[in-house]
Amino acid sequence: MQDTSKQYDAVIEKCRNLFVNKMSDYGSAWRILRLPSLTDQIFIKAQRIRGLQQNLERKVDEGEESEFIGIINYCTMALIQLDKGVADQPDMSVEVATKLYDEKIALTKELMMNKNHDYGEAWRDMRVSSLTDLILQKLLRVKQIEDNAGKTLVSEGIDANYQDMINYSVFALIHLNEKL
Repeated sequence: MQDTSKQYDAVIEKCRNLFVNKMSDYGSAWRILRLPSLTDQIFIKAQRIRGLQQNLERKVDEGEESEFIGIINYCTMALIQLDKGVADQPDMSVEVATKLYDEKIALTKELMMNKNHDYGEAWRDMRVSSLTDLILQKLLRVKQIEDNAGKTLVSEGIDANYQDMINYSVFALIHLNEKL
């Protein structure tokens, strides 16, 4: 499991660097996005990954990797929005956003390590396409919870679903990097 922790950190470092660079370019414009808007952005990325996995022809020269990175970063933004609420204007410095990003990722990694211990790294035997399908399933769950105004009877909340999508995306990126 030590390899998993290092591999996880390497994937997150790449995602975090992109997040920080985009914050430097665009500021915190994403702070105006409501949760359903973030969920829809994640959905678009997951659908594109599924399309790339199913279609032989590609008309845009970007692969699955950039889309999984996008899922990780949008899910992290969603976790921040859950805590901070939606802003009317960009209101967060690069430093504050990065600190919050790091906090959300640390909690998400801790969840992964605990589940990974209990599941015995079962994800290592999964296909990237199955991880994509699980992300899409989680997205459909989140959309339903959002449509129910956040109320659930017995299910985990939206935050746990975003965390699972981050972890599935990290696993997919580890698999894709191992194939290189």
